[in-house]
Amino acid sequence: MNLSIRYATIGGVLGHWALTHGVRLVIILAGAFIVVRAANLAIEHFRAKIARRHGDGDLEWQRRVTTLGGILTSGVTASVGFVAILMLLRELSIDILPILTGAGIAGLAIGFGAQNLVRDVISGFFMILEDQVRVGDLARINGVAGTVEQINLRTIILRDGDGAVQVFPNGTITALANLSKQFAYAVVDVRIAYGENMDRVIGTMREVGASMERDAMWSASVLGPLEIVGVESLDGGTATVRVKFKTPPLNQGKVANELRRRLMTTFVGRGIKPFV
Repeated sequence: MNLSIRYATIGGVLGHWALTHGVRLVIILAGAFIVVRAANLAIEHFRAKIARRHGDGDLEWQRRVTTLGGILTSGVTASVGFVAILMLLRELSIDILPILTGAGIAGLAIGFGAQNLVRDVISGFFMILEDQVRVGDLARINGVAGTVEQINLRTIILRDGDGAVQVFPNGTITALANLSKQFAYAVVDVRIAYGENMDRVIGTMREVGASMERDAMWSASVLGPLEIVGVESLDGGTATVRVKFKTPPLNQGKVANELRRRLMTTFVGRGIKPFV
């Protein structure tokens, strides 16, 4: 009889706990999920609104909004998750004050020993604030060129021309060149034999550049006439002549390849020797 009463008491306690704390746990979990989901939808709506305002063809704003959207999403998820965990612990009757106090002391101790981490985060903050580089940009970081795939407060992730993923802590970045901001240059160096008539060679280059400007397939990829920079160097019986096209961002590679192809074809047709 006493055992039955004891079981009934335990069942009543568990039932009461489930109807009070259990329901609150479910509400906290559901609320955290809803808040994160709503924040993600708001960020996506903001991104779409900016895209409509500046046009889908504005790659500058698309990359900037993508970068900021990813950072905001991560920040909101981490913040809501932290608060939700504290609320869950409180509902489980776990005193969170010692946890917070211990976390503060541990954080202070770690801070003294993690100066590089603090440096990386501060550098990443200012990199994002100053809009130095964005996701999707073509950049050269510490001498390594590639496409920016992720930008975090601590690291920036770059995929180089070989397909390798390069991870740079933000605090270690000493040289950053954004190769796709607003516009770019498709630069081509051409080696010409000393015996060629340089005026004829340069005239041929201008004709090739003008033909690309008139070509409907390439006219949108060049923002001006071909610029003849001039003779860059003399070495081994050849003169290196540099030419360049001003292009929209991320178009310099394909424009340079097409320009090389046309120059080579035209030089062969006219008997201009790029070698001795």
